[in-house]
Amino acid sequence: MVSWGYGFLGVAVICTIAALILKKVAPGDGGFVNSHYLRSAAGQGLLVAFTVLSAFQLMPFYGSVGISILAGSVFVNFTLASVLFNGQEPFPLILPSRAFAALLLTYLGVMLYLCGQTASEEEPQFLYGFNVLMRISFSVIFGLVLILIAHQPSVANVHPIDLLIYEGRQHHDRWKSSASGSKNLAGAVAQYRAKYNQHPPPGFDKWYEYATSRSSVVIDEFDQIYDNLLPFRALPPEKIRELTHQLATNPYNDIGAISVRNGTARVQQGIKPTHAWMVISAAKMIEKFSEHLPDMDLAFNLNDEPRVSVPWEKMSVLRAQARAQAPPPGEGLTNGWSSDRDEGWAPIEPADQTTETMFTDSSFVNIFDRYVSALCPHSSKARSRRMWDRHHICMGCIRPHSMGQFPSNWTVATDICHQPDLASFHGFFMSPASFKVTQDLAPVFSQSTISGFGDIIFPSPWNYVDKIKYEPSDEYPDLDYMEKENSLFWIGGTSEGVSREGQWQGMPRQRLAHLVNNNTYNKVSVLLPADNHDTYSYQILDGLAPTEKLGLNASVHVTDPIVRCRKDCEDQKQELGTAGRVDFQSHWNYRFLFDADGAGFSGRFLPFLQSHSLPFKTGLFRQWFDSRITAWLHFVPIDVRLHGLWSTLAYFGGVEIPVGVDDNGQPKAMMEPHNLQGRWIADEGRKWAERALRKEDMEIYFFRLLLEWGRLTDDQRDILGYTE
Repeated sequence: MVSWGYGFLGVAVICTIAALILKKVAPGDGGFVNSHYLRSAAGQGLLVAFTVLSAFQLMPFYGSVGISILAGSVFVNFTLASVLFNGQEPFPLILPSRAFAALLLTYLGVMLYLCGQTASEEEPQFLYGFNVLMRISFSVIFGLVLILIAHQPSVANVHPIDLLIYEGRQHHDRWKSSASGSKNLAGAVAQYRAKYNQHPPPGFDKWYEYATSRSSVVIDEFDQIYDNLLPFRALPPEKIRELTHQLATNPYNDIGAISVRNGTARVQQGIKPTHAWMVISAAKMIEKFSEHLPDMDLAFNLNDEPRVSVPWEKMSVLRAQARAQAPPPGEGLTNGWSSDRDEGWAPIEPADQTTETMFTDSSFVNIFDRYVSALCPHSSKARSRRMWDRHHICMGCIRPHSMGQFPSNWTVATDICHQPDLASFHGFFMSPASFKVTQDLAPVFSQSTISGFGDIIFPSPWNYVDKIKYEPSDEYPDLDYMEKENSLFWIGGTSEGVSREGQWQGMPRQRLAHLVNNNTYNKVSVLLPADNHDTYSYQILDGLAPTEKLGLNASVHVTDPIVRCRKDCEDQKQELGTAGRVDFQSHWNYRFLFDADGAGFSGRFLPFLQSHSLPFKTGLFRQWFDSRITAWLHFVPIDVRLHGLWSTLAYFGGVEIPVGVDDNGQPKAMMEPHNLQGRWIADEGRKWAERALRKEDMEIYFFRLLLEWGRLTDDQRDILGYTE
């Protein structure tokens, strides 16, 4: 019984220490110690208790050294199995030879120990069966891990980016074929009916004429509009109109409205002055086609962050109800709007006529558990897991969307449901600067959103009115790709989220600056040519080695002053350093331009695409054009964890360290820059932006979106549809 007493005492000490640590590191808002962490802590506490009690029971027979050997062997085996299982062939994360050496030495050590214990005359009889069981178990584990090692190649015979570029081209060709398959109005109508299981809205012929007269390369592919609006089909039209009025008539809501009456768009009076430009610019976009729209009111989100976080349980029911509605027969359609639509919309002025709100202000706190993970199914990792170790990559989180270090599916990479570690890797999740949110479905139009949110995406006025513009000049020319400085460039503010007690350490902008300029303690993994230069392998290097030893060039700076910080402003400045602002047009001097989320989407990305530089993009916010652009064809994707940045830059920028001589006796670089591939992606992105991301394309998208919205808000919507 003495051992049991010591065991319980040890468990109590461990739990007490853990509680004190949690209390010390938890921020003031309590976001660190939430329900997920408490459940995880309870589970791990039970595991620790069981382990400690078992150890104390076995201690008299195995001793502290024996217990350490057994525990260490289990740890090594399961760690190896996890790493090997999460690796993607043919791009290994560790060398099989090293994995085999670690496995073999561990296995031999534990087996020799167990055999020695069995041979001891002092061993009690009941331990004989336990030792046999242990030897069998470790042998089975050894065999299983050995199988994983046997299937793990030592090197890659092709660089993954080469494969990803090829796959990007194939994917885009298929998408483009389906996006512009119809050649006339009748074909577009047929495609619409087949694709969306409903009839096109009234006015579809006007939209088709508008799109084709402006040489739109996209006629049939508007899945994002369908997905955004689908749940609203479960709400009655009068409910949608009522919610719109409620949103638009309380200044607290941070909503600005536009009224369309008799073919004219009018901006609501009394919108917050600092944000009125956005609604005014949206109205300018609508004016291009407003003569074809029915009467309606529209509620626009004035903030950067999305607003509608409907839990998965609610949203799945709404979507199921919407899909269950059968389309009306073609002969019973009405090709026009209800004549009394104006009467269904309550006046939106004055803008402060109500105090009722459906929003909760959750700014400056961690929102991942309450508002973000709730968007995912119960079976998802985002709902069931949290990452305690934030210093190492969650391999299971990146596996579904990656090929080694490189994103292979950009859409999946921005999906939060399989990535619980994102709770600590984005400012929007950790501490948004402005987040008034509702968990009920609401008709809010936003410029960007996060996967799972219920906001309706519309083309950003920021880009439509050129708040940031691609405008090279004699002073800042956009040079040819090969004439640009072979360097990665980013400069920007700390606008992603509000850091009060160290949250900045998880925000991508600050992590980027730290990775490039001050990564003195953490190792990095870089995919480089192996010894024969025809294969590739991951090499573990010191944090500053990519720039100091490999010669990779990156100019990354946080602008002065540090903003959206509380107690840790000075900490950020000392750790990251600051630089003065520069003219935006100076970006064109650099070959590689890095783009990252701010408080919402990045307004720089379209100008980057329009240039002769190669955009590197990371982030989670989605915009109206996301389905139109293809990673590895129009831009270079970087995982938000940034673990693949150096390998990507090494591929495109090259590593000039001499490693011998070529056939002509000239020094041979460790890795030649892939200029052909880099220039090709930059050219393809620029040409596609000129064809599919123009202001005319924004208007075409918005026009179709508002025709669909017009039908949803019409009392006769069940019989409305375009007929030829």
